[in-house]
Parts: sequence; C-alpha cells; structure tokens
Amino acid sequence: MITKRLKQRTARFRVSKKALAIPITFLMLFASLFVVISITYYFAVSKVNANSQMLKISSAKQNMNTVEQTLQYVVWQPGSSKTCEFNDCGGTLKTEPSANQLTINVTDDTFYEVIFNSSIGGLIYELPYSETSDTGLFLKGTSQVVENKSGSIMTQLYIESGEEHPEIVLRYRPMVSSATGGTENGKPVNNVRIYVVNLNSSQNLELMGKIPIKTSCLSAETSVNSYNLSYSPTSLTVQVTLSERQAQVSVPISGNENGTIINVELVVCNAKIERWKR
Repeated sequence: MITKRLKQRTARFRVSKKALAIPITFLMLFASLFVVISITYYFAVSKVNANSQMLKISSAKQNMNTVEQTLQYVVWQPGSSKTCEFNDCGGTLKTEPSANQLTINVTDDTFYEVIFNSSIGGLIYELPYSETSDTGLFLKGTSQVVENKSGSIMTQLYIESGEEHPEIVLRYRPMVSSATGGTENGKPVNNVRIYVVNLNSSQNLELMGKIPIKTSCLSAETSVNSYNLSYSPTSLTVQVTLSERQAQVSVPISGNENGTIINVELVVCNAKIERWKR
C-alpha cells in the first residue's frame, strides 16, 4: 500500500514539473522574440535615419550649388541681380562678411608691395549632424589658395568640419593672368591681372528653414600699379594669404637691356548675398 502511494505521488510530481516547464519555455521564447524584434527595429530606425541624413546632405549640397550659380550669373556685371530659394535641409544658413581675410602682394625679389588686404566674406551651411564622410570633399574648385591655370575657376565649394557641425562652405579665391602688351620707351610691357570676388558687403544672416536668397553685383573696381624697372626680372611672384593659408604663383616677365614695365591690374567684383524680400 505504501509503495503504491509513493508511485502515485511521484507520478503527480512529474506531471507538475512538466506543467511548470511549459510556461517557462513560452516565456523564454517570448523574451527571445522580443530581443530579436527590438534589435530589428533599432537597425531599421538607424537605417531610416541614415538615409534621411544622406538625403538632407545631398539636398544641402544642391542648394549651395544653386546659390553659387546665381552668383556666377551676376559677378562682373554691376547692377545685375538674381534670386533663388534655399530649401529647408534641417541646418542653418550663415553669411560671414568678415571671414576669409585675403592678402595679396607682388614681388620680383627686389621690390615688394601689398596690393590687397581685406576680408572677402563667404557663405556657409551648417549641417544638423555631428559628422559626415564627405568632410574635405570639394564640390567645386580645388584646395589651391590661388590659381593661374587656364580653365581654372575661382569658386571654392567644399565640406569641412565646423566648431560643432560639418559645414558646406562657399568662398572665392583670387585668379591671376598675364599677357605682354608691346613696348613703351623701348621697354617690353607686361600686364598682370588679378581677379578677386568680394562678398564682404553681404547681409548678416543666420537662418533656418526655407530661405529666399538674392545675389547682386554692386560694382567692379579696377586699380593699376605700374612698375617701370631699369632691370629685367624673369618673373613676378604673386603671394596670397587666404584665411591663414599661404600660396604663390609666378608669371613670366619679358624684358631687355633697357629693363621692363610691369602693370599689375587688380580687378575686384563686389557682390552681395542677402535675404530676398518679395
């Protein structure tokens, strides 16, 4: 009788263990499924956010390119203007009239003269993200501070790391050209021309959202420094410092036993970026 009762109790205990194991198994399956769903959701949201970020960065690039194109339409044409609309890309559009200090001097290693020393301004779009793989990318132009090559452009449109966020930067570097111009008093005449686009008359802006923009050309000013030399240097060096970065280009100079004449012509286009009031 005792043996029979022990067998019955043992059987009931086994049944209770099985009954307890079933909800524990389901609980483990539910917990595992919850973890899988959470991880899948996290990666899905991350991918959506990454795609949204890439789309806004691409849109910001296009908008800055549009502003640059409107500037290209008006520069060197005093009195002209053109408008465009900067779409909302989640960031902040800023003009910097006092930024980009530009100093230009000319030298043949005998004489040295500063012919330009002023800020030339610029435009930036501060992206709303902490980082981007495009930092250092030039959308237009190159990193060269000054150019004298045929086919080069003055525009510098690029992405850099700002103080808090990456920034798309638009500014202009000087361009140098040269040509001979016959003779004067028995001396060969050399004409060196330096072009500068100056945005330091721009309106101070720091705006978000959709922004109507107006670009205009206020004036194009020319100044000439002439050097009547009794000797004949083989070249003239144009030294440029733009935002603390230095570079130089050399242009060939023609001369003879009488010497040479060098005319350095500085052509400055004063352009403006402002909010367009419709």
